[in-house]
Amino acid sequence: MTAPTSPATPQQAIPAVRPVRLLLDADDDRAVHAAAYQWADPVRGRITADPTPHTTSPAYLALDLLRAMGRDGFSRAGAERMSTDPAWRAVTCWALACGLDQAVVLRAHRLTTERLRRLATWREATGIRLTLIAHTPELADEQHLLARLNDVGLTEVQTVRGAAAVLDAIGPPAIGRRHGPPPGDHAHPLPTVPRSGVVAFRADCWRRQNDVDFTHTDGQYRAGYTAARAWLARALTSPPPTEETTDGHPVEPTAFTLPETEAVRLFLARLTVSSPSPQHTVARVRGAQAGFLSRSILLDVPDDLTTCAGPGLTTVPLTPRTVHTITWRLPNPLRAAALAALLFTGTSRGLLSMTQIESVDHHNAALAIDRDSRINIGQEPGPRHMYAVPPRARPLLHAAVEFRRRSPRTADHHGLFANCFGTTPRLESLIADAGLAIPALVHPHPGDDWHTAARCWRLHTPAPPAPDVLPRLQELRP
Repeated sequence: MTAPTSPATPQQAIPAVRPVRLLLDADDDRAVHAAAYQWADPVRGRITADPTPHTTSPAYLALDLLRAMGRDGFSRAGAERMSTDPAWRAVTCWALACGLDQAVVLRAHRLTTERLRRLATWREATGIRLTLIAHTPELADEQHLLARLNDVGLTEVQTVRGAAAVLDAIGPPAIGRRHGPPPGDHAHPLPTVPRSGVVAFRADCWRRQNDVDFTHTDGQYRAGYTAARAWLARALTSPPPTEETTDGHPVEPTAFTLPETEAVRLFLARLTVSSPSPQHTVARVRGAQAGFLSRSILLDVPDDLTTCAGPGLTTVPLTPRTVHTITWRLPNPLRAAALAALLFTGTSRGLLSMTQIESVDHHNAALAIDRDSRINIGQEPGPRHMYAVPPRARPLLHAAVEFRRRSPRTADHHGLFANCFGTTPRLESLIADAGLAIPALVHPHPGDDWHTAARCWRLHTPAPPAPDVLPRLQELRP
């Protein structure tokens, strides 16, 4: 069993830069604008940006691109403002993290040389296919635009003239494009589950719950049991335990090593990070404990999980609606990733502020916070705090890491969420911008997160035979 490492994020492979398409609409046909908007579909990597009129600021063009991606929370009163360089870094990082492939920019004939230079740099950094729609009724206007494109390095230009040819080049409208936020979240609520240990938990649930509630609780229990056995089959590399030593004395239980403990912490975080309530979490963890016991491994966790904090207890599942809210209201990649981390780790902001850039693994699937080495300098390192990153949050972490790496004077050991949680007003502003409740900030949890207290021992006794399915207690109900 090996713990995940935290190598530096490799440079993402940028696709070959494709020629710029220049669509010349001399008649300024309204159908061209309508076709460009209907073609756009940010979910499928296609956006259409209409530059804000009456301004030549490069920052405004970056904000227009962010708005086209669906990230326009900066337009609200009191929202955080981004200057030119951070705004363009955000555009680049979101494009890389979310797989943006094509972009159409309207009114290209009004773009200044500096704005075109920013677009050229963005195209080179992301490999995006850039299409410019311009309205140049005079030949001199067209030549002047081509000269500006050449000055900024956009020399490979494919020109299309005429409204009919332009409409054909834009392409058909997007099919099945979703407008507005995703539907609301829903999960079947579970009743209060017993505080029993792993041995009696399932039987106590059967005695205290009706058929419907027990079916749902047992489903979570079975999911934890199955996940634990599947994970152990992949991760457990030690030889099978023996019942006794050669001199006839029983072998004492063997504690997991530090890397194995970290791996268990990450498994428990992955098991519970999407849990919709603490009751679901308790059922999954008890099932996982049963799965460990079936492999002669004792998994010890806090007795009363519901009084603890951490994954599945003080977290918020990152559903499509939650992610939409974060990305729409927080266009800054660092702020979006910081808020998402508060939601999916459920930990304290003090611990989360210790997250380094290199804490995120190269798949953006795990956070490894080494608190002990930051506090107890020179002492023997202990297990790191491991947190699983849900799939929907990985683009946010990817964008944040890219944003930090592209910032001047940045190293891998620097803080990823620097200046996000430092003072109460700053944190309050972040929460107000996001508009989401964060249970970890109001939950009474003075100690460490529950999964960091988990410990495992190998019991050197024969493993009990694993049944094909767990006993179906509901069939015994009269």
